[in-house]
Amino acid sequence: MKPIKDPFPTIYDVAQASGLSIATISRALNTPEKVSPVTRERVMRIIEEVGFVPKADARARALQSTGRIGVVTPFFTAPSFVQRLRGIADALSPTNYEMVVYPVDSSERINHYIQTLPLTRSLDGLIFVSVAVSDEDAKRLRDYQVETVLIEYPHPSLNTIEIDDFDGGLMAAQYLIGKGHQRIAFLGVADLPEYAIHPENRRLFGFRKAIARAGLPLPEAYVCNVPYRIELNESAHQLLDLSERPTAVFAATDLQAMGLLKIARQKGLRVPEDLAIVGFDDIDFADYVGLTTIRQHMYRSGRLAAELLLSRLKQPNIDVQHIKLQLELVERSTA
Repeated sequence: MKPIKDPFPTIYDVAQASGLSIATISRALNTPEKVSPVTRERVMRIIEEVGFVPKADARARALQSTGRIGVVTPFFTAPSFVQRLRGIADALSPTNYEMVVYPVDSSERINHYIQTLPLTRSLDGLIFVSVAVSDEDAKRLRDYQVETVLIEYPHPSLNTIEIDDFDGGLMAAQYLIGKGHQRIAFLGVADLPEYAIHPENRRLFGFRKAIARAGLPLPEAYVCNVPYRIELNESAHQLLDLSERPTAVFAATDLQAMGLLKIARQKGLRVPEDLAIVGFDDIDFADYVGLTTIRQHMYRSGRLAAELLLSRLKQPNIDVQHIKLQLELVERSTA
């Protein structure tokens, strides 16, 4: 009796059966001129024996039948993430690809998704939204021949859509300084999980740089890090109850800015006369509450990521691209 083949053999099965490395098999498939004819013949024979279907099959799906694009993201219910997902979904809508969202809550979960990429069997490409990808993970993704685009987290060997968070913090502080404020505080996030990107830190660095350049003081009490999963009431109250409270606050996200706005008004403070507030993101609700903010184009970043991924599925040998989107200060009524 013949042994039953794995119904979904992977490139790992080819490597194991042939005794060759994944990199060698990848070269034999994608750049055959870089391997000897004997090696390529051996690889093709093993591929036929195990029934492996190379990823070129996924590229064909970009032109015809249905395929699947995986989106790996934490916090996928937050407004900023929803806007990015909407951009991805809209880019995929006219194609034959469907979006499959994989929410992550730990580094182990991310490693699981990547290491078991016999998700490669069912996914044609991956988009990572605000998730750290290590050098080891990036190598695995390349070995698995999975086209990948990162949003917000740059990696030299993977396609990236990103912004300059440092410049965003710098821009916010310079705007408030230009308005004549000298006591300016920062409100940010202290406990993002280790697997997630920490853009708030980079925004704080830019904020500090602008304050230092202007020769303004930045007391420790003016740098207020708020836990992500609990109410910011206590920290915001402490900040606004200081004997010499700030006249302006840069909040690292619009959600934090809106929470601070609510508390300031509860305390009878006039915004922006008594307290100016600047946020970051420009989520949909920002315009509704009149929030002055630093706009990052989240919908556009999601759409561009999907469009870049689709182009790479059709032309896998094009160079890795790193696209940096410009930030924009949107002046409304809170500052």
